[in-house]
Amino acid sequence: MSTAWAVQDSWTMTRRELAHWGRQPVQVLVGLVFPVMMLLMFGFLVGGGRGIDGEYVEFLVPGMLALTMAFGLEATMTAVTRDLDKGVIDRFRSMPMSSSAVLVGRSTADMIQSALGLAVLAGVGLALGWRWHGSFPAALAAFGLLLLFRFAMLWIGIWLGMVAGKPELVQAVQILVWPVGFLSNAFATPESMPGWLGTVVEWNPMSATATAVRELFGNPAAASASWASDHAALLAVLWPVLLLAVFFPLAVGRFRGLSR
Repeated sequence: MSTAWAVQDSWTMTRRELAHWGRQPVQVLVGLVFPVMMLLMFGFLVGGGRGIDGEYVEFLVPGMLALTMAFGLEATMTAVTRDLDKGVIDRFRSMPMSSSAVLVGRSTADMIQSALGLAVLAGVGLALGWRWHGSFPAALAAFGLLLLFRFAMLWIGIWLGMVAGKPELVQAVQILVWPVGFLSNAFATPESMPGWLGTVVEWNPMSATATAVRELFGNPAAASASWASDHAALLAVLWPVLLLAVFFPLAVGRFRGLSR
């Protein structure tokens, strides 16, 4: 009975988060359009493709899909700090409901939004000429790795949101997200960078996901003989699992300590 109660409460909290989409359509729209603007900017305005054997758009789109999963952390942080600042989470904790429902509802709604964002960006990529050349199961595995990476980033966002506490502090913490996104192989190959920087980029968790996704889609990838590049699929699983092992208990512990 307790499990059914927790599931019902979690679904109620998920519906609450989804209901916010109707009240804040501009925020949802911006979240969907921003990655598309980034794709168009880097694909056609900034240009690139140095060291890539093949069409740059087929290199860029998987990198942008991975980048979108990383940048989704900011929306999670904003939502958590908003609820904390308004005392919403404290009110939920005082109600006769499962204590896990708040975090489960938050994470479920974010994953739904992330899947929608992936679908929109992939659709724009297809319109621009991007194609996957692998099998359908391989494409599903690629999207699975992207969502796994997003799930790990989500719990980092929940923890950082509770640490920040107030929406005004989110902007300062968001600065941490940008190095993860841009010190990666989303836009350029590590071989086109100085040696030390290329090494940092290759070991970036987002780079592992982007490289593994490119391989599963059959898209051009960086021609590197490094261990990180050769085992990108393994790292694309290990990095999110490691991040979850660290930040999931930190987020849960922080949540439990809010009322102490």
